[in-house]
Amino acid sequence: MAQEKMPDGTDAPLAFIPVIANKDCTDLHAWGNRSVLYSYIFKGNADPDTYPEEACDPWIHETAQIDSLRVNVNLQGPGGTGAFAVTSTQVNFSGNVIAAGQVCGSTFCSASKNFDIPHPTKEKKRLVYASLEGPENGVYVRGRLTGNNVIELPDYWRGLVDPASITVSLTQIGSSQDLMVDKIEWGSKVVIRSGSASNIDCYYTVNATRKDIASLEVEQDVVEGKSYPEG
Repeated sequence: MAQEKMPDGTDAPLAFIPVIANKDCTDLHAWGNRSVLYSYIFKGNADPDTYPEEACDPWIHETAQIDSLRVNVNLQGPGGTGAFAVTSTQVNFSGNVIAAGQVCGSTFCSASKNFDIPHPTKEKKRLVYASLEGPENGVYVRGRLTGNNVIELPDYWRGLVDPASITVSLTQIGSSQDLMVDKIEWGSKVVIRSGSASNIDCYYTVNATRKDIASLEVEQDVVEGKSYPEG
């Protein structure tokens, strides 16, 4: 990298000067033209009169294939800030992020979390739902229990949830059955008992808190310089 000076004495943007031994200009033809080849990407501040002779002519590449890219300061969109900016610690978007596949990460932070799909029964309509919010990293299962007194919890709950956090909600169907939770066995099953000794028929919801990640810190101090969902 070569650091040049602007007329006012300030540092000019860095210009990439290729090593002479590695110079390969076979895909270059004229100053300022565009190339669809991958062998050379130029980012510079020189004009034809001051550009070094040992460098290939600067081209603006429409496509690029890069094995590894390191961004020391900012990667910005058109016009400076543009729609996105990438720094060494975060990626900022001022517009929408649209992905055809999955967006994965260890934590997702947003001011609101919605899903938006074509309306299943009405033409020219969209169906927009919001995610439930709560002070924990919670999971749940729900269903109907008929002619049985045991709710079998998913086997993976043994490694996923804290057994002490399990809560159970029961809704009786058809008649009063005086239902209660008799016991929870090893976080793998919930045993229900009817105080009226009637046949059990109910809806159930079982909630629990994940133990595979740290507990959610609900009230947090504001950190200067940190980006937050509301901007």
